[in-house]
Amino acid sequence: MRRSSLLFLVVTAFVTATPVQASGTSDVTVAEVIQSGSELDGERITVEGELIGDYGFRDDGWMWTQLNGDAYVSDPIGEGGSPVGGNTGIGIRMPTHLGDDLDPPGRYRNRGPIVRATGIWTYHDPGRQGESYLKVESLSVIEAGRRMPQEADWLVMIAGLSLVTGAAVLWLTLESSNVTRPFRRLSGI
Repeated sequence: MRRSSLLFLVVTAFVTATPVQASGTSDVTVAEVIQSGSELDGERITVEGELIGDYGFRDDGWMWTQLNGDAYVSDPIGEGGSPVGGNTGIGIRMPTHLGDDLDPPGRYRNRGPIVRATGIWTYHDPGRQGESYLKVESLSVIEAGRRMPQEADWLVMIAGLSLVTGAAVLWLTLESSNVTRPFRRLSGI
């Protein structure tokens, strides 16, 4: 009897000391949020993706941005990835202090930070003109943002230069052969 009580106390202590995910929080992808937005309304969810666009810091202590969760998060075109469709993202709203030390957001020639955001999904908020967004409670950076290399596409540059040169030669040729006929006055007018 004593051993079973001791075992029960040890197991109970271990279970209560082990961190667990917040109740009601589910990991979802951006695509799942977009597809099932109305069913997730009011739910605590966790989403991973790249912060892109701009950081909109507001006077009310909140920051708005876009969280993309498409194929370009793991394989950006600027680093050799192939075009595989459109960008897919959701709006996020978070307290300003969560965005204070973030690397710049993703955009042309810049890879934004890859983050894990947990918060309450709000679907068509009537207080914000029907905006759907994740109201972020916690944010962790999985991968820092960085500049992406941008190399010149020499084939495109040569083709463009050839077209401009060809157009200039054609124009000069036509201008040199342009002979104006003498102006004849119409009599009787």
